[in-house]
Amino acid sequence: MPNADSGSEFDKVSFTEVGPEHAGQRLDNFLIRHLKGVPKSRIYRLLRKGEVRLNKGRVKPDTRVKEGDIVRIAPIRVAERGAPAVPGKQLKRYLADNILFEDEGLLIINKPSGLAVHGGSGISLGAIEALRAERPEARFLELVHRLDRDTSGCLMLAKKRAVLLELQAAMQRNQVEKRYQALVKGQWPKGKATINAPLKKNQLSSGERIVLVDAGGKPSVTHFRIAERYKEATLLSIKLETGRTHQIRVHCQFSGQPIAGDPKYGDVHFNESLRDSGLKRLFLHASHLRFRHPLSGDWVDVEAPLPKDLGAVLNKLV
Repeated sequence: MPNADSGSEFDKVSFTEVGPEHAGQRLDNFLIRHLKGVPKSRIYRLLRKGEVRLNKGRVKPDTRVKEGDIVRIAPIRVAERGAPAVPGKQLKRYLADNILFEDEGLLIINKPSGLAVHGGSGISLGAIEALRAERPEARFLELVHRLDRDTSGCLMLAKKRAVLLELQAAMQRNQVEKRYQALVKGQWPKGKATINAPLKKNQLSSGERIVLVDAGGKPSVTHFRIAERYKEATLLSIKLETGRTHQIRVHCQFSGQPIAGDPKYGDVHFNESLRDSGLKRLFLHASHLRFRHPLSGDWVDVEAPLPKDLGAVLNKLV
């Protein structure tokens, strides 16, 4: 049976059988994964026009597919496809050398700063696309959670759907311990151990998206511990209780002590003063993950060492 995920052209009718690793997934997400290089807008147009059939019937984007379902996809003109991005040699080498944990159900990498977790919004290649390109034999590989593009450190990817669902549920139950390291402006007060301030996504008149502390936002809790003090900065060990977009960055800004090198929520003069110490990026690193493995029930404890460029900055501080 021809399979759209096998690399065949999409300018012919294709049929794909749903495997056990995709059972329960939304149809639109299933198609996005299988029609690599086809814009999302085109996929939703196919669904609206009935050009995608599930077991010969028309279906909505949020339909859940089952193992053994047959997805029929009408021809898609080759001109409407974008060529899939391919990771370069340097990125391939980095990803191969920075696997922190891997077994049959889970992959954890030490993501570099500057690499988005997925493509989109002008980014052709993210960590997930690069790893899929390097592992064409992988039947299932999905992000368990996200990190900001400029944040380095522990990033989890599931190799089985059951692992993905269980880990995401565990995060919602606050059963995945996530710790970060951040360098912030000034002297962090000893008594400031927790910031509990709701966060809300906003869009500025310029079109820029930004997160602000807002009483009408979602509950957001961050815990802080002082790791090291410097003359004009503090290195913090941070534990997330909730996982909102830009949570650590906004809570630090809200406290009056923004993260070093933060172009969106940071202090311009503080950032400039640290450039002399070699800081060229956001000083935020996802350093530690601890959780029970969904398959074995054993504790997984993974640590990503502080990147050399950030360590070099600390060595120059007094």
